[in-house]
Amino acid sequence: MKKQTLFSSLQVIDTPLTSDNKLAAFGMTNALLDLCGDTDQALLHFWTLPPTLILGLKDRHLPELAAALTTVASNGYDHFIRNSGGLAVVSDGGVLNVSLFIPQTSSEHLSVNDGYELMKQLIQQTFPSLPIESYEVTHSYCPGDYDLSVNGQKFAGISQRRTTKALVVMAYVSILGDQNFRGELVRDFYDTGLAGHSNELGFPDVWPQTMTNIADAMHQPLTIAEVKGAILAAYEQQEVQLDSTTLMTSTQSPEFQATYNKELAKMQKRQLGI
Repeated sequence: MKKQTLFSSLQVIDTPLTSDNKLAAFGMTNALLDLCGDTDQALLHFWTLPPTLILGLKDRHLPELAAALTTVASNGYDHFIRNSGGLAVVSDGGVLNVSLFIPQTSSEHLSVNDGYELMKQLIQQTFPSLPIESYEVTHSYCPGDYDLSVNGQKFAGISQRRTTKALVVMAYVSILGDQNFRGELVRDFYDTGLAGHSNELGFPDVWPQTMTNIADAMHQPLTIAEVKGAILAAYEQQEVQLDSTTLMTSTQSPEFQATYNKELAKMQKRQLGI
């Protein structure tokens, strides 16, 4: 595994999103992935959403999807479908989404496992007091091989997207809030969506108690801002130069905006029929 310090500088951007521009989360991810490959520069994107259930591509095949989405709305959560991953995850004011973009070159080409390990190491370095492990947490929502957990309870999930020139490793990290409620929300979404139909596609049987928050695992109050600061401090300890201005300027360029608008249109088209 290549060390975390495979890049010496990191451009950082932070975009709190609203319900009106929720699709920007993944529209910007795709545009930043192109920018990373074109500039050969590592990027870090923090983003948050108001209460939202982010569906995976597989969720479109729930037999009673409309009824399932009604239960989501009745609990005060919005929804949209993303262009990566198979299953639903929750985002709200207590969940921090972290996307790390890495250039792929002939001399520095990360494998899929390397990418997952890179995010795992970052979270471990951010919370050094926690015994963080990575394996699939059965009965969590959106279970995967690189679920991050403490004492058997999942607090983060990781996914990746790749092009020939760059990759992005994305993590949702449950920091604070009612994680049991989030689990119940997703459990009820799938129970309603299946409505007794055979579960041939393997939708998860969610047990809310299999998941936790970082704040609960640490037995101390935390804020999203504190966690973002701790992540950046982890990079500074490795002597990575942080740049919080260049990327914001780059995203305002006509070239980036054209790519972003194209990707946003793809996301809007993907929402049809759900």
